[in-house]
Amino acid sequence: MTVDKELEKLSHSTPPAATPEARARALTAAMQAFDTAGNNALAPQGNAKGWRQSSIINWIWSPAMNKKFLAGSALATLLVIPAAGYLAIELTRNGLPIVDQTEIAGNLSRGEASKQPVAVAPQAPAENGTLAEQSVVDAQALQDKETPALAKPGVARISEFDANDIATLTNKSEDSATALGAAKRSAPAAPGIAPQQQLAEPMAAIAPSPAPSAEGRVQIQLDPNRKRFANAAANPIKSVATDPVSTFSADVDSASYAFVRRSLTGGALPDPQSVRVEEMINYFPYDWPGPDNAAQPFKATVTVMPTPWNHDTELMHVAIKGYDIAPATTPHANLVFLIDVSGSMDEPDKLPLLKSAFRLLVNRLKADDTVSIVTYAGNAGTVLTPTRVAEKSKILSAIDKLEPGGSTGGAEGIEAAYDLAKQAFVKDGVNRVMLATDGDFNVGPSSDEDLKRIIEERRRDGIFLTVLGFGRGNLNDALMQTLAQNGNGSAAYIDTLAEAQKTLVEEAGSTLFPIASDVKFQVEFNPERIAEYRLIGYETRALKREDFNNDRVDAGDIGSGHSVTAIYEITPKGSPAVMNDDLRYGAADRAPAANADTAHQGELAFVKMRYKRPGEDKSALITTPVNDGNAVAAVDAAPQDVRFSVAVAAFGQKLSRIAAVDSYSYQAIADLAAASRGTDTFGYRSDFLSLVRLADGLGQR
Repeated sequence: MTVDKELEKLSHSTPPAATPEARARALTAAMQAFDTAGNNALAPQGNAKGWRQSSIINWIWSPAMNKKFLAGSALATLLVIPAAGYLAIELTRNGLPIVDQTEIAGNLSRGEASKQPVAVAPQAPAENGTLAEQSVVDAQALQDKETPALAKPGVARISEFDANDIATLTNKSEDSATALGAAKRSAPAAPGIAPQQQLAEPMAAIAPSPAPSAEGRVQIQLDPNRKRFANAAANPIKSVATDPVSTFSADVDSASYAFVRRSLTGGALPDPQSVRVEEMINYFPYDWPGPDNAAQPFKATVTVMPTPWNHDTELMHVAIKGYDIAPATTPHANLVFLIDVSGSMDEPDKLPLLKSAFRLLVNRLKADDTVSIVTYAGNAGTVLTPTRVAEKSKILSAIDKLEPGGSTGGAEGIEAAYDLAKQAFVKDGVNRVMLATDGDFNVGPSSDEDLKRIIEERRRDGIFLTVLGFGRGNLNDALMQTLAQNGNGSAAYIDTLAEAQKTLVEEAGSTLFPIASDVKFQVEFNPERIAEYRLIGYETRALKREDFNNDRVDAGDIGSGHSVTAIYEITPKGSPAVMNDDLRYGAADRAPAANADTAHQGELAFVKMRYKRPGEDKSALITTPVNDGNAVAAVDAAPQDVRFSVAVAAFGQKLSRIAAVDSYSYQAIADLAAASRGTDTFGYRSDFLSLVRLADGLGQR
């Protein structure tokens, strides 16, 4: 009776608050119980480690409650419940831990529970109160299933996440499930591929948000921007007194514009490093005056106009148009499609889009052209030996049968592709490997330098390279640029079928048929007229002054009908915008030279171009003087295409965070572009206006 009364009293009493010391002891006991619980159990199906598949709460709760000395006692209530509650609060407050995202994403996409333990790493809040972005898990560490990072100091251990846990954590959201599916593990490799080659590409890190959703659940978010870009600083303002010559290589790539478009339409401002202003400008077709015949393959048109974003400077706009080869006279093409079929290509905007894109290209080729297909995923394989386009159904059937699986062994594939191109080599024709991929080359010689060497060696045989990027989240843009630049080719990013149509059909002539190689530009400014200049874009294409006359230095190629635009912001002598002080001793040194060369005093600048004709080793020179006759007094007086390209240049600089355009609004850019849109046959310029409006809205968040 006395015992009953004591229990009755105890049932109505409030348990005392736990002291910090008691909480620490309880948490330690709970974690020790967690570490030892279940390790001697027989391994369930699919789990050789012996851990039971359960949620974190069950794993910690069950062993503690099943201890005989705790079962059914008040001590269990006073110790275990506060300990479990404290642990749950800490996990919720600190956000979702780092997990084996490849395992979670892969199993989620297959509707399975994870079969391996998951490591949790402590996280520190970022300055803005959100969790710091997660680092990418090393692919080799993911392979080492026998030594998971569970026993490392400072790393807690939790149970596997089953399907219900993941569904709760993602708030059962279709968007979250889609995002996780986009990062899923590669499909198993074909028989004969080593197990270590069956790993997926390194996935984007899982960037958790500590704030609960409207339903109070933690959301898993994938970092979609795991693309690697060349880290090039913006061109500085240079003084003509000390550095009057600017030298750079031609760039006809268009990948950057497609990157920017995909980011903006996806609801985010692009990574500034992904914005190459010259590629955005050169993305659009312009009606620049071209040469009359192929004897001189280029014609330069120069316009000097006021700068829209700075009334104290001017723009020198240099437009180059290449000779357009008539379709009837285009040389025969020997093309090798080198296609990435690794597991990471198993996404709608990757291999399926790639297959549709190459079907469009095949339909564009002539009957006497030749197509071969090489795939790579762990090991390279020849899918189609050199086949004439007259047998189109055979080529299209080979494309349709491509399936994803395995890891990415690109170097071996490149070697195999070049061997096929050499086997079907067309003298005086177009011999080109077309590499289509979504990411890295992580099997074989995978450093940029090794691959660069391979490409350079094969380039000397007259076989060029085009690089086409697909998908998002794993694209190595810097490597794409390296390969294309050293393979006498170009790089494009295909994010839609419309972009494939533009790149491979509408611009097939300029993409496939070069009219000149190693095209270089050099501009010399007159110090009597121009105080300073800044080249807009071309940061990754800069050359040394002496490289211009050195025919051994590689540079960009220009294809049939290609247009290339370069824009300088120049500061006239005496303008209040001049940033550099006059040299104390420079004026006297320059005076004799200026007096001796009075014939050129009226010039603003002198533009030079060097190029090599296909198959030739010695370059030719084209020169164009720039004087007051090239200038217009107002922005509106400039030609329509010039104004539109300037609007694109302003937009690219703004996305790149260039300080020169800080005060120039997105609305002003849109107004300039709208007023100079002109005939927009394919709607590219209208789409550009939409991107400007999207950036304006995103920038105001």
